[in-house]
Amino acid sequence: MAEAAGSQRRSLYKQVGSASWKEAFRQGCLERMRKSRDRLLNKYRQIGSNMPGRGQNAFLVQEVMEEEWKSLQSRECYPEALTQLSLPMDLAVLKEIQQELIDQEQCIIREYEKSLQFDEQYLSIMLAEWEAKPIICPVCTKYNLRITSGVVVCQCGLHIPSHSPELSEQKLRACLEDSVNDHSTHCPHTPEFSVTDGIEEKPSLLMSCLVCDTWAVIL
Repeated sequence: MAEAAGSQRRSLYKQVGSASWKEAFRQGCLERMRKSRDRLLNKYRQIGSNMPGRGQNAFLVQEVMEEEWKSLQSRECYPEALTQLSLPMDLAVLKEIQQELIDQEQCIIREYEKSLQFDEQYLSIMLAEWEAKPIICPVCTKYNLRITSGVVVCQCGLHIPSHSPELSEQKLRACLEDSVNDHSTHCPHTPEFSVTDGIEEKPSLLMSCLVCDTWAVIL
């Protein structure tokens, strides 16, 4: 398919003195822009958000046109008619090609921004669902934990006054998951959770592992 397209373009270039080379140059630029999508988006991510009025800026158009022009000149079938552009007609054609490339470039960027918005919306939905799920008590692994008036409680009898008045279910969930994840980085076994008796001070939620002989205060 690519070889056929290249052959067609080369045959157009041979038609010296006609407008065929302009159409071939246009098609070559558009094809080059499509193949440069990743390069365009990398440049857009690097400088796009910092450019004022970035919606009207061309990020890669000039480079694409120069690359295709050099490619055209390097071919043996390069038409002699291109050694001197017939002003102003040919420059007007190049301006039209440039604008078409800018439109295509902006279309690629808009599609990319839409995909980013979709990813952000999907992440927000997933986060909302994650926060809405109840926290399973790590001690009994049967009932759900609740935080009532700053106290973490469970039907199994767990009752821990919070050391932080700003503790929420989301923060407690994150604390439990971070502790388990940290432990899993150096030990493949599942840790256990328990509550101190709280005779001399407030009871605390502990995570311990008999295999690696480590423990940590969770709450």
